[in-house]
Amino acid sequence: MGEHYFANRPEAASKPRSVDLVLPDLHLRLETDRGMFSPDRIDLGTRILLETVPPPPATGTLLDLGCGYGPIALTMATRSPQASVVGVDVNERALATAARNATAAGLDNVRFCLVDEADPGLRFDAIWSNPPIRIGKAALHDLLLTWLPRLTPAGTAHLVVQKHLGSDSLQRWLNDQGFPTRRIASRSAYRILAVSARTEGQTS
Repeated sequence: MGEHYFANRPEAASKPRSVDLVLPDLHLRLETDRGMFSPDRIDLGTRILLETVPPPPATGTLLDLGCGYGPIALTMATRSPQASVVGVDVNERALATAARNATAAGLDNVRFCLVDEADPGLRFDAIWSNPPIRIGKAALHDLLLTWLPRLTPAGTAHLVVQKHLGSDSLQRWLNDQGFPTRRIASRSAYRILAVSARTEGQTS
């Protein structure tokens, strides 16, 4: 169930299955399991993000924040084979599944780790995320304030957020924190937000 997907070790009994991620430029069959986000299908928000965002940088280091079983990270890795992609999550089962999906897809430019195990010195040329809105506003803000400052000066984060789950208020909050944020697309009640790096001297 949804309340388990952001647990470190989900209590839901394992029941592996697979879903297909079909986009104009790729087709991946992904292993999923219970106890992780959207195990029965590619979440609509994730699909809209992947169908809407500009191509990721061809090189550099790219981040999938809250990677789950890996559809966003694996899309980044496929589209930018010369880049290094990092997927982070708190869910150990999801991370193990994502790693298997990378191996099955033959992608060796992506790795997955717990959020606390990511190198704090890494800086990211792009961040793509379907952020875990349901962890609560305070926890979400802490999460974003941990990772968005790691954008390179020219880097951009693309976030997908449902309108009724607070996309417009999140956009205002991000701007207030010094991260220039604009909406670049709106579809099926989802907003795609493009978040630029803080300019030097800006703080919350």
